[in-house]
Amino acid sequence: MVAAPKVRLENIHKAFGNLHVLRGVDLEVGEGEVCVLIGPSGSGKSTLLRCINQLEEPTGGKILIDGELQGYSPKPLADGRWQKLSEKEIAAQRSRISMVFQRFNLFPHMTALENVCEAPIHVRGVPKMDARAQALELLKRVGLGDRADHYPSELSGGQQQRVAIARALAMEPEIMLFDEPTSALDPELVAEVLQVLKDLAAEGQTMVVVTHEIAFAREVADHVVFMDGGQAVEAGPPSEILDNPRSGRLKEFLASVL
Repeated sequence: MVAAPKVRLENIHKAFGNLHVLRGVDLEVGEGEVCVLIGPSGSGKSTLLRCINQLEEPTGGKILIDGELQGYSPKPLADGRWQKLSEKEIAAQRSRISMVFQRFNLFPHMTALENVCEAPIHVRGVPKMDARAQALELLKRVGLGDRADHYPSELSGGQQQRVAIARALAMEPEIMLFDEPTSALDPELVAEVLQVLKDLAAEGQTMVVVTHEIAFAREVADHVVFMDGGQAVEAGPPSEILDNPRSGRLKEFLASVL
């Protein structure tokens, strides 16, 4: 029996008023796989991530994690409508997923260690001593063991983003979403953040990554999805999508970013 994909999106639509941002996106990500989403700004990549993490509610379609429908009861009501889950139930589903944003969103009044400890203590109920020990290990894992007591203002952009990644890992997520994690960084700081993502991929972390870093996609992705106009235009292994693009639109996009 073939295992269900870790993440499965079926015909996902998302509209904001008259603006139709996602137009029927299908996507599958297996356990331990890295899926990289590429495409021009405004193509719906970030909105797709936000739908996976239930920060946005799709206008249509289904999102399943390990075969479990996200956001709604698996059985529709008698009139055929889907019954939305409670906020508590949605929070429980969302706890399996961590998201790292373009901007680091660290608490400026907290040290790196305190930023990483915050959610395990207050969301997962981890004892403070245990959360602190775990946070120190995670900061070492992202190369910041010697910066635990530094505040965000005392860290470079690359260091702040690595703290943000450690903070996401502290929730022990099954799936990690990255929304252009290097776009706010100076070029010389990009490599240090991408190295952390490479390490996570090597450890078998399931990830969906929105990025313009084509070299990273080529090296790390199990499959690449090119999005344009709210649709998944092409999808496949990096060697196919990046080296042998079929659509003229993908050829144009790659020429613009390479």
